Amino acid sequence: MNPWLVALTVMIPCLIEIIDTSIVNVSLGHIRGSLSASFDESTWAITAYLVSNAIVIPMAAWLSRLIGRKNYLLGSIVLFTFSSFMCGSAWSLQSLVFFRIVQGIGGGGLIPLSQSILLESFPREKHGTAMAIFGMGAMLGPIVGPLLGGWITDTWSWRWIFYINIPIGILSIILNIVVIHDPPYMKRQKMKIDYWGLIFLSVGLGSLQLILDKGEREDWFASDLILTFGVIAVVALVLLVINEYYADRPIVNLKLLRDRTFTSGCMVLFFVFLNLFGGIVLLPIFLQMLMGYTSMDAGLVLGPGGIASMIAMPITGKLVSVVDPKRILAVGVSVCALSTYMMSQFNLATDFWTFVLPRVASGLGMGLTFIPLTTMTLSHIPREDMTEATSLYNLIRNLGASVGIALSATIVSRQAQLHQNRLASHLSPFDSRYTSYHDSIAKFLGVQGISPAGADGVIYRELVRQSTAQGFNDAFLIMSLLTLCILPFVFLMRRTDAPTGPPSVH
Repeated sequence: MNPWLVALTVMIPCLIEIIDTSIVNVSLGHIRGSLSASFDESTWAITAYLVSNAIVIPMAAWLSRLIGRKNYLLGSIVLFTFSSFMCGSAWSLQSLVFFRIVQGIGGGGLIPLSQSILLESFPREKHGTAMAIFGMGAMLGPIVGPLLGGWITDTWSWRWIFYINIPIGILSIILNIVVIHDPPYMKRQKMKIDYWGLIFLSVGLGSLQLILDKGEREDWFASDLILTFGVIAVVALVLLVINEYYADRPIVNLKLLRDRTFTSGCMVLFFVFLNLFGGIVLLPIFLQMLMGYTSMDAGLVLGPGGIASMIAMPITGKLVSVVDPKRILAVGVSVCALSTYMMSQFNLATDFWTFVLPRVASGLGMGLTFIPLTTMTLSHIPREDMTEATSLYNLIRNLGASVGIALSATIVSRQAQLHQNRLASHLSPFDSRYTSYHDSIAKFLGVQGISPAGADGVIYRELVRQSTAQGFNDAFLIMSLLTLCILPFVFLMRRTDAPTGPPSVH
């Protein structure tokens, strides 16, 4: 089968799954009003999807062997399409959350299956090109999702962010029936079901994802809820590791982590996506909360980063076959770290193009990082283990993104309070600069016919803005330093010139 047709077939469902991870975020206000829910209640529409999605991703290889990869892929697309229709038709918040869980179950296997099929369909020397195709979809999704969701919600209704998946899903089902065929080693197999592994995986990852999503809002381990789920997550994940090590047919093949290159690649991936998603989440908030940008203006700042990635990835896909991928990867990781360092220099007088430049740098960095990283991490894996490897790899990617979002939000909140206390210590009648500033504001307000007593309120609001901006700066700087710290893992990876395992059957 033509590998380019295979690429188109598997990337369509992969792209809509990635977009659906973030498309709901901008529609929460409309969902809340339509379904008469509070803000905290409405966020379960996001949490439910992320939790079920995180649980299913590492199970994708096991499910592929249990029912056959093509059967599982088709079943996932059908379930995702059906649940999208039901999400759009939701009659209450409870029904929406339930069908978002179902949608997450359907979407969980799409990315690892798409990635493994792509790598199997292209010869070893074309793996850079295959990952360029996949990478453009992976990078485009987080950018397009919020913009598309906002436009659809404002133009039609929040329900159409789900209905739009239906014709795309039907097209994807038809293409997969015609184009995709299972190689012998991915056909249905009779095997004993690892029930304990299934339980430990579901409970452990579900609890961990809930902690990451709700932790900042619940004040982390000061909350009994978060503390309880933290204990459950640790116990379940430890038992999962023990169980999977001794299981004959483990749900998650943790023995892949014995491979130095695979483990090092997963470490790099985790911190690169921590950096990427921390920046993607914080930057629009900075622009809208502190700079007064509209959602569309914030989207225009983010957009060039996605364009830069799409330009860089095809070029990088060609370069990895002629240049040592380690060098490209080291440069890419460094540029990603540089982009968030540039963001740490923002202030409340920064102009539009100065905001855009770090996003372009981030896009270029991800374009230089994603392809050599994925190629080196996965290309030497035997083809019969490829789906297991891509499942674990994508679980690490999701966890990196979730930790990045949770960590960045926590740093901003804590550091903003710290800076506010520090700056407030200078607001004293014994400080000549403060009294001069206070008197000039009071005089201006008096001229406008406003009570001069309002000067205190003006100064306090500016104090909050400045301290919050410094909190954002600290978060960007910490993410930059964390990204630089994983550079040594790049040089622990080895370049494999040829894959092992049976030839592709696509």
